[in-house]
Amino acid sequence: MPTQQLSDPQDYQKIFHWAETQKNGTIPSFATRKNDPYKYMPGFNNHFESEAVPGTIPHGQNSPRSVRFGLYAEQMTASAFVAPRHVNKKAWLYRARPAVAHQGFVDLPDKEDTESNFLPINKRVHVSPTQLAWHPLEVPEGNDVDFVTGLKTIAGSGDPTLREGIATHVFLCNKSMEKSAFVNSDGDYCIVPQQGALDIQTEFGHMYVQPGEICVIQRGQRFKVKIEGPTRGYILEIWGSNFELPELGPLGANGLANPRDFLHPVAAYEISHDDPWEVVYKLGGKYFKSTQRHSPFDVVAWHGNYVPYKYDLTKFVNVGSISVDHIDPSIFCVLTAKSRDPTAPLADILTFQPRWDVASHTYRPPYYHRNVASELMGLIYGGYDGRSDGFAPGSISFECGMVPHGVAYEQFKEASASDPPVMRISEGSIAFMFESSRPFTITDYAWNSTAQHEHEPKMWDNLVNNFSKHAEEVEKILNNAAANGINGHD
Repeated sequence: MPTQQLSDPQDYQKIFHWAETQKNGTIPSFATRKNDPYKYMPGFNNHFESEAVPGTIPHGQNSPRSVRFGLYAEQMTASAFVAPRHVNKKAWLYRARPAVAHQGFVDLPDKEDTESNFLPINKRVHVSPTQLAWHPLEVPEGNDVDFVTGLKTIAGSGDPTLREGIATHVFLCNKSMEKSAFVNSDGDYCIVPQQGALDIQTEFGHMYVQPGEICVIQRGQRFKVKIEGPTRGYILEIWGSNFELPELGPLGANGLANPRDFLHPVAAYEISHDDPWEVVYKLGGKYFKSTQRHSPFDVVAWHGNYVPYKYDLTKFVNVGSISVDHIDPSIFCVLTAKSRDPTAPLADILTFQPRWDVASHTYRPPYYHRNVASELMGLIYGGYDGRSDGFAPGSISFECGMVPHGVAYEQFKEASASDPPVMRISEGSIAFMFESSRPFTITDYAWNSTAQHEHEPKMWDNLVNNFSKHAEEVEKILNNAAANGINGHD
């Protein structure tokens, strides 16, 4: 058998696209990175079934009088019972002990660095038209901080109790969760690791998620995060909606994020007897704790379409202009979430990574623009030239809707001087954007952070008025137009 390739996780940060891992068919193809210890099932929004012990799932019914091995049947319903079939979300779990077996709930102290109410009447959030940015936030040292205690909220819109809204967070942790699980009862998490891999245990099985990959854990699904060292990343949380693939329209059946590249865990149970576990719940932005004397991950088999999943961003199939001009950044959309406005999504997740840039007679950098979307951007690895100032991996950049942004004059002048060659851009880099039709407010944590800085407005001071240099030529054109009865300006 040929020598296995790309065994080092860093190798995946150097490839142009996942297609390179196939080595032009000279080695057996593989669907996951070589250091990923788990197996998965492919397909987006499929109805799956998985058994850790063959012959466990009952067929022809969901809840028989007696499940094999004395297991309990438990349904997780994630949509209204009468929701149309194509959006009806559920899963049946066959487990050693049901989730109801716990010892009650206890209030936990408020986490001052997290937020869920982004309405301007909340004095803990701030409205600002200023382009804001944050240098990479430091992973704590000295104190033990796991995934849950390391959550920090940056910005968002709405409130989870209104069942429509969005929150953006970072996680900064240096310790694995032990005998504890977390469940977000407010909404869905899209988790984007930036530094360090996440070994995630869920009720449905395990996922190993590395920088360059993302995962989605949906509302009500319990999970536990194990890490391997100082770990940092980003989270997009949505309320009242679920992530789905964007429509392809004229693209047809293929392109962007293909459904078969989304991977779902397979059943893997953990049984413990009289072993105390702690389950932390987030509900309405508040935190609660319950204890139980069995593992929350004792699911032997399951079936359904409400399942966590992950996706490798290096598999994204970019599309773009092959003649002139830019296509709108919606072509970089990996996942979207609908809002109550049929013309504007609640949230989009965009990816910017290695691709060809070929448009002729075209200003290649991001053009100066104002748009209705709120944009929160991060860099997973490599470099990115589309921001207005220095942008390192782990950084955050934010613009609220209708705030103008674009590059400095030096970049404008260089890009306007001559046609650049056909070239590959963003090599060795993956950046992402959380984009929303909703206006964001900024949390106290982010507003007061020492890592926060403004995009320096002086960088645009030398955007010179080139038009006035042509005043004599323009005046001749206008005089000639007036003489010939052609309207110019008043």
